[in-house]
Amino acid sequence: MSAARERILREVDALRDEIVEFAAELVRIPTVNPPGENYADCARRIGDQLGRLGMQVEYHEATGRPEHTKQHPRVNVIGSRRGGSKGLVVHLNGHFDVVPAGGGWTKDPWGGEVSDGRIWGRGSSDMKAGLAAAVYAAEALNRAGVTLAGGVEVSGTVDEESGGLAGVAWLAERGRIARGRVDYVIIPEPLNVDRICIGHRGAYWFEIETRGRIAHGSMPHLGVPAIEHMAAILEAVRTELQPELAKRSTRMPVVPPGSDRATINVNAVWGGQFGQDVQTPCVADRAVAILDRRFLIEEGFERTREEILALLESVKARVPGLDVALRDRLVVHPTLAPDGSPLVATLEHAIREVLGRPAQIVASPGTYDQKHVDRIGGVPHCVAYGPGILELAHQPDEWVYIDDVVASTKVLALATLDLTGSA
Repeated sequence: MSAARERILREVDALRDEIVEFAAELVRIPTVNPPGENYADCARRIGDQLGRLGMQVEYHEATGRPEHTKQHPRVNVIGSRRGGSKGLVVHLNGHFDVVPAGGGWTKDPWGGEVSDGRIWGRGSSDMKAGLAAAVYAAEALNRAGVTLAGGVEVSGTVDEESGGLAGVAWLAERGRIARGRVDYVIIPEPLNVDRICIGHRGAYWFEIETRGRIAHGSMPHLGVPAIEHMAAILEAVRTELQPELAKRSTRMPVVPPGSDRATINVNAVWGGQFGQDVQTPCVADRAVAILDRRFLIEEGFERTREEILALLESVKARVPGLDVALRDRLVVHPTLAPDGSPLVATLEHAIREVLGRPAQIVASPGTYDQKHVDRIGGVPHCVAYGPGILELAHQPDEWVYIDDVVASTKVLALATLDLTGSA
């Protein structure tokens, strides 16, 4: 190991307490999405830290996006440090929005407690610890006296949990995280400290509406029951589509076990007379369901959507009077880093160097902001790598191992050095 690499690892160890406290501070800012609370405060805290560490800081408000309001502004932050010559740029990106805490906690979800070798709280794993690791990976290079040939950037962005349209997508559309300005992107999502995530499945969220005719509940034969018609559709999804999807698997190394299949989930159902706080004694004239179809790279979106349409036509043919409409809500195409990407190889080497064991190459069951970096930004060399256990994301009593945060900081620092080169 070179002297420079040894200095970098020593600096990360010396920064351990700062890394932990910064991650815990971020957890204590409840950046709940929806609706997007305290984004500006969190962006400023990250920006202050990046500035304190000598990086040039930019704030980017997602003007023009409907989510960006006076009450809940969408504020993204980027810190950058350029090297000694014009070279490749590594961008470390983390989202700072978190899902609501929910129930079932034995810890304060916003306490940022540090105990038992862990940082606790909502967002500790997904992914404020990863964001702290990114910030201090850049700082470790600086404190080790390493002058990069290229450059390093660290961003904190919004709304990943709701699609990232006011965060990474917005920055990519405007060329800030895009080809020509950035060469490699690493997103420290919680996929486990020895895993490199090279992509994710696709997601298709859609809404099905059945429309009936209202009638008195004592004379239902005079109406058309929208809820019963919706039930027929959902039963077809359960008994016809789900078994077919369970037969399909992907070549992508999706984790955890069982997540390499095509799936469909019913996210929400409601029906009756809409706009009524108390339901009237009537036949329901409307029902709506929202479904979440995770599709494989081998399937593609067009085939996926056509399959849903065919199912609806099949049910319609055997249920008299069924009136149904399909509306798309969200489409995320699968994404996959290129075979032979130097980004993957470099991270593999750094993981072996830091952890003393080989990296696992995986794909995510859910989507994350790689989709925007690749498809909008035009930067194919993008992966997820960071601390945290995937299965703890969005759970009560969320936590992350401190040792994993420190180890991933080392990996990110060494990988950044190797990708950008030293001047």
